[in-house]
Amino acid sequence: MNAPLLSVKNLEKKFDIRKGVIPRTVGHVHAVQDVSFTLNSHEVLGIVGESGSGKTTIGRSILRLTEPSGGEIVFNGEDVTKFTARQLREYRRSAQIVFQDPYGALNPTMTIEEILAEPLIVQGIAKSREERRDRVAALLNMVGLTTDYMTRKPTALSGGQRQRIVIARALAVAPKLVVADEPVSALDVSVQAQIIALLRDLKDRLGLSMIFISHNLAVVEYFADRIAVVYLGKIMEIGTAAEVCGAPKHPYTIALLSAVLDPYRADKGGRITLKGDLPDPADPPSGCVFRTRCPYAIEECAMRVPEMRDASATHAHACIRDIDDLRSK
Repeated sequence: MNAPLLSVKNLEKKFDIRKGVIPRTVGHVHAVQDVSFTLNSHEVLGIVGESGSGKTTIGRSILRLTEPSGGEIVFNGEDVTKFTARQLREYRRSAQIVFQDPYGALNPTMTIEEILAEPLIVQGIAKSREERRDRVAALLNMVGLTTDYMTRKPTALSGGQRQRIVIARALAVAPKLVVADEPVSALDVSVQAQIIALLRDLKDRLGLSMIFISHNLAVVEYFADRIAVVYLGKIMEIGTAAEVCGAPKHPYTIALLSAVLDPYRADKGGRITLKGDLPDPADPPSGCVFRTRCPYAIEECAMRVPEMRDASATHAHACIRDIDDLRSK
């Protein structure tokens, strides 16, 4: 069996809390804790969870836009966390990001041609201006725009058009891996479906591997091959989209399904409605981090951190209780 394109092992990210007139570290925010997963070639892994759950930090750490505090990120057999500046620049040719906010991701003073030509210049691709113009024209066509957009600036474009430019820029260097960080959350509902359809078409046409980050489990179910459900920086459940959405094994996954999918599916076995907000990541609960909002929590949940348990060869969850038995009672 071929090795995965990307293997993340025990990834951690802590942000320092600094206070005082002369700032000193007084604590840490545990944004990502002991996260492990793999991504195969031509596969889409969806990472889903509430705002503040650590999804974006995972994606940015994989690209080293945020420096991880610990763990391994192995891409094509090489540990990204140990890359030199030169190696990191080469890695960025293979791994790119589609940012969440198309309004803030593009320089408003540059033309679309300049924006799309910039990564080609940085990576030494299409060195002559004529080659770059041809490449930019091909990129615009790839995302459903015409060459008329070359001379325009981002301020003259709609949100959906801007996000198409952000996608085109990510694809300019022909990456193998794309991290799509909430790529439709800032767009109108009517435009979201168009961008999702575009990403799916590009994934199939270009043979991309993708990490698709979202808070909307319905969108992730439609787009992803596998899904990782994240809560307070930890993976609660991971498996194929059919397993996670069709036979969830963790109460947090069930709560997310209750919130976004149709009532029939959400009510099978009982709906879970979450109360309260995410705990403070600077002071996470002991044991299972989800226990303070879990309707099935018992005393043991506070005593130990649950390990991932296999529900099948492709499906695992981090809960000490048997949710199927509990929901059937």
